[in-house]
Amino acid sequence: MLQINKYIDHTLLKPDATEKQIEQLCADAAKYDFMSVCVNPAWVRKVSGLLEGTDVKVCTVIGFPLGATTTETKAFEAKEAVANGAEEVDMVINIGALKDKNYDLVAEDIKGVYDAVKGRAVLKVIIETCLLTDEEKVKVCEIAKQIGVDFVKTSTGFSTGGAKVEDVALMRKTVGEKIGVKASGGVRSLDDALKMIEAGATRLGSSSGVKIMEEFTANQKA
Repeated sequence: MLQINKYIDHTLLKPDATEKQIEQLCADAAKYDFMSVCVNPAWVRKVSGLLEGTDVKVCTVIGFPLGATTTETKAFEAKEAVANGAEEVDMVINIGALKDKNYDLVAEDIKGVYDAVKGRAVLKVIIETCLLTDEEKVKVCEIAKQIGVDFVKTSTGFSTGGAKVEDVALMRKTVGEKIGVKASGGVRSLDDALKMIEAGATRLGSSSGVKIMEEFTANQKA
């Protein structure tokens, strides 16, 4: 039987998130045994404490949401997050460099974070599909695969669009079966989740994890 809860990174990345909301996020994650809780770096230490003793991992975002900080800044941010308890980091690529076909810089940027967390945290690379052509999506996935990252991820959820089934399928086709594909942004229902999984997603970033699980449980009882 599909363990959909273990696909979900239960997410709260809004800038106005309060401590009470973060506490509720972690309580929900523990209740449903989600794969991880994904929060901004400022909350990592807090979340790490709240999730102690559970199977839920601590995930954070790096260079978020624009990807336009320097490689050195992203690497430092990632190292600090891991030191504070992050077990997974989702970094945003240098999108402008990709658009410029400056592939060396794109690779250097990803590699900088990869080296910073290697052996200590799972690395997911956010490519922001809504801003890319199919050719660019394929190219950055190939670069990420060559570096050896753990996942490629569709979106931040803070740009002009989120995950699309066709993008997930393209990313899966490009990276093959050994690298994870995370669909994020706009995954709000069980139907959305199942479509993404069918297209090749092995992880789902969503702020609607509780709703998805309620729908899933209702379907199991029906």
